[in-house]
Amino acid sequence: MKRVYNFSAGPAVLPEEVLREAADEMLDYRGTGMSVMEMSHRSKAFETIITEAEQDLRELMNIPDNYKVLFLQGGASQQFAMIPMNLMKNKVADYIITGQWAKKAAAEAEKYGKVNRIASSADKTFSYIPDCTDLPVDEDADYVYICENNTIYGTKYRKLPDTKGKILVADVSSCFLSEPVDVTKYGVIYGGVQKNIGPAGMVIVIIREDLITEDVLPGTPTMLQYKIHADAKSLYNTPPAYGIYICGKVFKWLKNMGGLEVMKERNEKKAKLLYDYLDESRLFHGTVEKKDRSLMNVPFVTGNEEMDAKFVKEAKEAGLENLKGHRTVGGMRASIYNAMPYEGVEALVAFMKKFEEEN
Repeated sequence: MKRVYNFSAGPAVLPEEVLREAADEMLDYRGTGMSVMEMSHRSKAFETIITEAEQDLRELMNIPDNYKVLFLQGGASQQFAMIPMNLMKNKVADYIITGQWAKKAAAEAEKYGKVNRIASSADKTFSYIPDCTDLPVDEDADYVYICENNTIYGTKYRKLPDTKGKILVADVSSCFLSEPVDVTKYGVIYGGVQKNIGPAGMVIVIIREDLITEDVLPGTPTMLQYKIHADAKSLYNTPPAYGIYICGKVFKWLKNMGGLEVMKERNEKKAKLLYDYLDESRLFHGTVEKKDRSLMNVPFVTGNEEMDAKFVKEAKEAGLENLKGHRTVGGMRASIYNAMPYEGVEALVAFMKKFEEEN
């Protein structure tokens, strides 16, 4: 069996040992005689799976007791509506626009109240993070919203914005568990799991307890109320059970690897290898301002569309998959999440060098 190096932005590469373990348990999960896919979400075995998953995530991220962890369906995009429905008490929110996903979140929130776009990097195709030291935060704003790592454009906040005392809400889909975070700086921190943690179809929401109330916007569906899910411990309805099981395995893998400090070091080392080459290459160059570069998503171009297409095609033939950039940026993008081994980035850089020599 030959596994490729998969640079997909999501659904993305998962740790091989997690996949092997899941394969071993596919037909018989720990003597139950059935797969987790077939198991009642009310069973003792599944209760253990979801409880351990939450416990391990709390340990990994040092999540304080006054924050709830919710395993929900609908991916990150469903949160674009769920957040304003649950948090917009004054019907005002401030959004910082650093890419496609923050833009979509702001547009969705406008259905429920007034949205102020208080900073943006749209003027330079989202190739940097705007200065967030002195933002015009609305005094009536219920929260300030950011997308912390921009999967498409390859930017990452190095420093969180000064929200002037307002709740910070952050979409961390593509940098989830890639480095330590101080959860107490956020009111809500959430992410789709299909980039750095598990299979698609699920979002993890970490939310401060005081933000979970029955006081939601009129007409908010039952399934879109945080309180409903928090009170039912993510089991209000049948959860994405198999997804939670795989995420739980990834949490254990991360703990075995040494936790988030170790992951950060590994991720910095991988990213440095690729960025250093991009900085010296005569053919390829990165598209992001150096100070704002993401450790997870690395967009790069040759400046010639035909050459880009040739590179993607030949890279695929060499076992380097999913390097085509997002249509809004063009070029290439390598997503080098936690589960991408250092050898994968080495193989990519070696191939890029060879391609550069030949072209």
